[in-house]
Amino acid sequence: MDVKIERPLLPLRDIVVFPNMVIPLFVGRDKSIAALNEVMKKDKKIVLVTQKNSEIDDPKKTDVFMYGCEGNILQLLKLPDGTVKVLVEGSKRVKILDFKDNEKFIVCEYAHHHDVVTKDEDLMPLAMTAVRRLEKLTSVNKKNIK
Repeated sequence: MDVKIERPLLPLRDIVVFPNMVIPLFVGRDKSIAALNEVMKKDKKIVLVTQKNSEIDDPKKTDVFMYGCEGNILQLLKLPDGTVKVLVEGSKRVKILDFKDNEKFIVCEYAHHHDVVTKDEDLMPLAMTAVRRLEKLTSVNKKNIK
């Protein structure tokens, strides 16, 4: 059985963070800023999870996906307009088991998620399809740039 861990959660709008990905995020919601301030006092780890609908300002359990990414905060900068710019690096995929919205910020209970890939599984057709679609997308974008 996986170990259950409890940490603050940062709901993200219109972006998905994966392990080993380093990305700057601009955070403006009060609860999200409070969650960032809390983790900066401790081990600088936070759970990053994407919202299903980016227009929701106060997401509940049903408004976020159940899989996300544990992230390490590399840098935090408070901007003059009250928002926070944070540089995070995804470390491990996680499955959210429980979601608690207290008055200060959102806390979740989660377990690390391990992908299961069998050795006889052939991923080459999937990779080739992804490459073909990327090539098609780049050719379409070249036409739109002119």
